Amino acid sequence: MPNIVFQHADKRYDERMERYVFRDLNLHIRRGEFTVLVGPSGCGKSTLLRMIAGLEAVSGGRLMFDDLCVNDLPPVKRGVAMVFQNYALYAHMTVYDNIGFGLKIAGLRRAERHALILDAARQLQLEELLQRKPTQLSGGQRQRVAIGRAIVRKPTAYLFDEPLSNLDANLRGQMRAEIAELHRRQGVTTVYVTHDQVEAMTLADRIVVLSRQGLEQFGTPDELFDTPANVFVAGFMGTHRMNLVPVDAAHAPQLALLTGRSVEALAAAGIATIGARPEDIELVAGAAGSVQLVERLGAESLVHLVVTGASTPLTALTTDRSLAFGQPRSLRVNADKLHLFGPQGQRLPSP
Repeated sequence: MPNIVFQHADKRYDERMERYVFRDLNLHIRRGEFTVLVGPSGCGKSTLLRMIAGLEAVSGGRLMFDDLCVNDLPPVKRGVAMVFQNYALYAHMTVYDNIGFGLKIAGLRRAERHALILDAARQLQLEELLQRKPTQLSGGQRQRVAIGRAIVRKPTAYLFDEPLSNLDANLRGQMRAEIAELHRRQGVTTVYVTHDQVEAMTLADRIVVLSRQGLEQFGTPDELFDTPANVFVAGFMGTHRMNLVPVDAAHAPQLALLTGRSVEALAAAGIATIGARPEDIELVAGAAGSVQLVERLGAESLVHLVVTGASTPLTALTTDRSLAFGQPRSLRVNADKLHLFGPQGQRLPSP
């Protein structure tokens, strides 16, 4: 179970045009940690995972497994196991043979393979399915088989590339719990790519937030949610997007309602953007704005409130089910819950 460390690492595909995916990347994934990579499409999440696996070359700098530089180490010698989005199962093989195929290629004796296959099947509740073909399985069962094929290799690290994106919501929740339990039992270093905010926040010990400009922030789910390092992270992290209000004349009504301060006073303090999470905004009686939209989410509703004199709404999360389009409302937010960002998008200390 290695520490996985990128030291001033580069990844580029066109050396002449200097088209970098990553440049001077420094990242330390701790031994036994469950690390989740998130970011928009095209930011390099899967590329980073494939660099760890050895399927993509490191263009510059070093990739370390503990004290060993693995830049030139072939994938088969890295001791990692990768689980892909599309399962990649052999349709003509049984579940038993799919799980044990890698072991057979590696030359393990039949008795040893059999014991490892049965152990993986037990962990993943596949014992009754071992003689079935992949076409006879549900999506969740196929993904279990793909994970079982990784487990039997006894890897030093697991790499998951959006493994649940093809499953429906109920199966995703079930498989998420099973992956979390697998990590709890084995404690193996795990790197996991996802677009799903719930997966990231519930599975991760720490989360890597990537953009097309590189690494934006690396920290625990609570750190990223409570103290985003910049406007990008603030807008990206969270099931419900943070309200981000530019400090300018067009947004003066919203700023006054959120902060009680004028555009001029905020700008003089070096503040360029005000952030407020919907969870921290309370809707109260008043006529400062009107309800534009109510998204019913069950026990809670996400309410879009258009402030008088402003064109874009603010969103608030509430348990009040009586709200409907056109109703007048005002809002309030604890000043300690506001997020302040400077002209370069960087987080500013609370006043």
